[in-house]
Amino acid sequence: MDWAFDITIKTRKFLNSFIENLSLSELNKVPDGFNNNIIWNIAHVVVTQQLLVYNLSGLPTIVSKEMIDSYRKGTKPLRDLNQAEVDAIGNLLFSTIEKTKDDYDSKLFQTYNQYTVTTKNTISNVEEAIEFNNFHEGIHLGYILALRKSI
Repeated sequence: MDWAFDITIKTRKFLNSFIENLSLSELNKVPDGFNNNIIWNIAHVVVTQQLLVYNLSGLPTIVSKEMIDSYRKGTKPLRDLNQAEVDAIGNLLFSTIEKTKDDYDSKLFQTYNQYTVTTKNTISNVEEAIEFNNFHEGIHLGYILALRKSI
């Protein structure tokens, strides 16, 4: 699983580069033809990883219920985020994965509630969840690249 975690960290460094290099206005802008923005996509990947790995393993998530309710599948930005909120999301990009890797190495994930994702793949264990999460984050990275060209 070290390879899968390495992919996640590298993807999240790429995602963090948008936080570091775009203005708050650019991160919050919803371009014409889109229904979300760059910072929503970044927060969404943090939340989705937590749901796929922790929630479906029957464990408490690292992120708050409020964050999950704001960025889970089916949501969209309701307001612009301030810099403190953006900074907090940037910190969660890495702290959640570091904690997940520690918890995985400590064998914390003992059970998993099977879940069928939008692609019709059924995730049956935490290893598959971690691997599918990388695919999911890649989709959103591509979406962010399209958003960046549109702002």
